[in-house]
Amino acid sequence: MSERPSSFRIWLLASRPKTLPAALVPVLVGSAFAAHAGAFHPGAAALCLGFALLVQIGTNFANDYFDYVHGADTPARVGPARAVASGWVTPCTMRAAMLVVFAAAFVVGLGLIHFGGWGLLPLGVLCILCGIVYTGGPYPLGYHGLGDVFVFLFFGLVAVGATFWVQAHALTGEMILAAAAIGALAANLLVANNYRDRETDVAAGKRTLIVRFGERFGRLQYGAAVLLSGAVPVVLWARGFGTWSLMSLGALPLGIACWLKLRPTTSAPELIRLLGRTAAHLALFGVLLAAGLLLG
Repeated sequence: MSERPSSFRIWLLASRPKTLPAALVPVLVGSAFAAHAGAFHPGAAALCLGFALLVQIGTNFANDYFDYVHGADTPARVGPARAVASGWVTPCTMRAAMLVVFAAAFVVGLGLIHFGGWGLLPLGVLCILCGIVYTGGPYPLGYHGLGDVFVFLFFGLVAVGATFWVQAHALTGEMILAAAAIGALAANLLVANNYRDRETDVAAGKRTLIVRFGERFGRLQYGAAVLLSGAVPVVLWARGFGTWSLMSLGALPLGIACWLKLRPTTSAPELIRLLGRTAAHLALFGVLLAAGLLLG
């Protein structure tokens, strides 16, 4: 059992701050597209941000709980400490925290119906359910190679698209392309995590894409996402969004540097740091893309 940190730090670690850009960036970029279209609404954007953060944290709590239940978090695992596996929080407490956070997400999401209509209700419920079955339920998505698809869809296309929709009541091809890039970069957080945990995942029967298709596939997936993020600003510029839209190319060197770190010889501590650098790349890309849209 690991030395017990303070209660605040335990729950901070359980929320997995390095993964939170996956919730923040889609709302930032969706709102920037809305502002570019002259339709920005601060209230709607704030509700989207609250919902996205709560779903992300709830999913992380669910992952902490269900990975312990399924035996994926063992002493052999080399990643950051997990609250339940470390003995800091009981499984019952983590499960209760997960349900409370998801309930809060549902309440916050109800506020978005005023801006986007009742069609958002089933979409919001689906987001929450997928956050639970990502590692829980009779067919956990993350254990069958579908975790990357979940992240790409819900933290990319759905998150950016819904944020834009509740403000502008429209969808555009350029916004969808940017959403795809953000979803792919968010999935890179999983790639970095699963690349590090590939051996313990095999032992636990966790069939991630890297377990299914190998390390080379993981490196190709990671690189494809980085290259897609580099293509987005060029397409926006070509579509008349102005020179400022090229700002997000400034994130490309960091993305390539992270990609080059994903090698069979990379040590476990380096792979742990890579998760933070991957999150930093997602955040930098999102901030620069949003800034370019606003300045343009």
